[in-house]
Amino acid sequence: MLSTELKAQIQGAYSRFLESKGLKARYGQRLMIAEVAKVFGAIPVDDEDRRQGEPAVVAVEAGTGTGKTVAYSLAAIPAAKAAGKRLVIATATVALQEQIVHKDLPDLMRNSGLTFSFALAKGRGRYLCLSKLDALLQEGQAQSATAQLFEEEGFRLEVDERGQKLFNQMIEKLAGNRWDGDRDAWPEAIEDADWARITTDHSQCTNRHCPNFQQCAFYRAREGMTKVDVIVTNHDMVLADLALGGGAILPDPRDTLYVFDEGHHLPDKAIGHFAHFTRLRSTADWLEQVAKNLSKLLAQHPLPGDLGRLIEQVPELARDLRTRQQFMFSACEELADFRAGEDMEGRERPRHRFPAGVVPEHLREIGLDLKKGFALLHDLFTRLTELLKEAMDGEATVGIASHQAEEWYPLFGSLLARAEGNWELWTAFTAEDPENSPPMARWLTLAESGSLYDIEVNASPILAAETLRRHLWNVAHGALVTSATLTALGTFDRYRMRAGLPRAAVTAVVPSPFHHADAGVLRVPDLKADPRDAAAHTAAIVRELPALVEGGRGTLVLFSSRRQMQDVFDGLERDWRKCVLIQGNLSKQETLNKHKARVDEGTPSVLFGLASFAEGVDLPGAYCEHVVIAKIPFAVPDDPVEAALAEWIEARGGNPFMEIAVPDASLRLVQACGRLLRTEEDRGTITLLDRRLVTQRYGKAILNALPPFRREIA
Repeated sequence: MLSTELKAQIQGAYSRFLESKGLKARYGQRLMIAEVAKVFGAIPVDDEDRRQGEPAVVAVEAGTGTGKTVAYSLAAIPAAKAAGKRLVIATATVALQEQIVHKDLPDLMRNSGLTFSFALAKGRGRYLCLSKLDALLQEGQAQSATAQLFEEEGFRLEVDERGQKLFNQMIEKLAGNRWDGDRDAWPEAIEDADWARITTDHSQCTNRHCPNFQQCAFYRAREGMTKVDVIVTNHDMVLADLALGGGAILPDPRDTLYVFDEGHHLPDKAIGHFAHFTRLRSTADWLEQVAKNLSKLLAQHPLPGDLGRLIEQVPELARDLRTRQQFMFSACEELADFRAGEDMEGRERPRHRFPAGVVPEHLREIGLDLKKGFALLHDLFTRLTELLKEAMDGEATVGIASHQAEEWYPLFGSLLARAEGNWELWTAFTAEDPENSPPMARWLTLAESGSLYDIEVNASPILAAETLRRHLWNVAHGALVTSATLTALGTFDRYRMRAGLPRAAVTAVVPSPFHHADAGVLRVPDLKADPRDAAAHTAAIVRELPALVEGGRGTLVLFSSRRQMQDVFDGLERDWRKCVLIQGNLSKQETLNKHKARVDEGTPSVLFGLASFAEGVDLPGAYCEHVVIAKIPFAVPDDPVEAALAEWIEARGGNPFMEIAVPDASLRLVQACGRLLRTEEDRGTITLLDRRLVTQRYGKAILNALPPFRREIA
């Protein structure tokens, strides 16, 4: 039970916060504080101060404008400190992460009377590797002879004039303490290709053996994390930590209270984290390069003992694996019936899916050979990296100097990581799925590879439920999941299935402060066209859209298909097209900036967008007074993970359309409608160009789950 002392502390902090900022209490915010405090403040512990009994998990859907960050922080920070635990706040996007660190938490400290410390935890890839930067800027070619053998691993040392200027600026700013090595703190955007040359990952990092370890931006940032009360990070880093057993990157889950903001992303993030893929042609080319490079390396550096003996084994194994890769390519090419299709972002992805995840036996046999071969390659590279670590420690028996080992370690670490990725893919691709458990989805994708084409082999879990149950909910001291969209069709059933929420998890919906009925109107006109007839529906949109949005300042038109979006754009009159900005021509941020600039100038602007514009896009006031939604956003029918999940549910006697497709579409539609009201002053219209909302039984359920706008249905 929540102690009187902790309850008073939370209530006092909230009162001070409101008074200091001159705000009135929001009903939904108060409810959310109470729900989080009740769960986090009453977790029973054993003699070792570890949670006992059922998992302490609470899921809160809090509508836009509730003030979620303030609500969960006011409840969770005092609860974590009282229990002697750390608080980890994880978001799905960098934008929210930075808002919490730079705006929300400092604001809370200034105004609530709570005292706590906090830090932002980012992955290694967001930080500069000083050793890589040194290598690029060194004038001597001592290191480049080896690195040139491994150009395709990202160890390219030639630097053009523009790169030289950028990298010299970095060195100067680091030396003058005007930059801390964090990519996000550099004043201008850094091209991905430039940044890839000066950052590293765990497989290449020599850790404490690195001569620049004391100045390492990543380790300095991590050291700062060990002393703070609150760590702000992203879902991916939490999942990476849990995959390593927990406590490797972030605090031990047993001593942690977690908050997953934007928590509706967590199940998909978890699936992505445990999905695997490889490209057959490019991996075969890589294996050939590895064989050539290591043969050259041995010719340049005759190596004594185990190091030389192990390297000698790699070229023959790599060439044998390359031949098997080519067998697999030919077998897949012969078997696959690649069907054209789009993903949710409208990218063309020709795929061949294996129904129920069952791979034909002849493919599985080749896959098992590849699994065995990559296991051997992985073992060789593991032993080689271990020997190089010994050499860096000064073990003379290895046969090479420590400085040579430091140079080679990142190269062999990179080879190890790629061998491991392929081994994991073939393990997942050939595994026999246990009975009564969801199978893996397995499929092939046609991919471009320069002037040729490649075949990508994929294996992915179809549900994250068991993974999250085992690694997160059952282990953590406590956890909160929150978002504006956790329920679908008015229940948490969909989220429980996908995220594996424990049976004892507390769920709550707290209302948005927005008065939807006063602020907006929801219209469903009759276009006299069925959305299932793509050509007729597109023609109807082309005909009606100019009149629908006439007089508006900022309009957002959302499509479920890139093809339809492009066809509508192409069908509009040329003069009308001038006011349309279509997703994909510029970067997302540039598109939004251009749209805002037009509205600021008093020029009407219409944004055409796909799924990524239906969520997380913030266009308050005149920037978005009208949201037009072309059709109910059902998932792309050929998505291999969703198709495999549907098959599994059907095989168990369920109805995948009603259990998956409809709830998922309902959730996406709520997210799309959420683009209209971003502040309590916003006003506007939502127009849904899909009559199935009123003609189909499932459509009425979707309609009734939408925010309570005034309705005008033709």
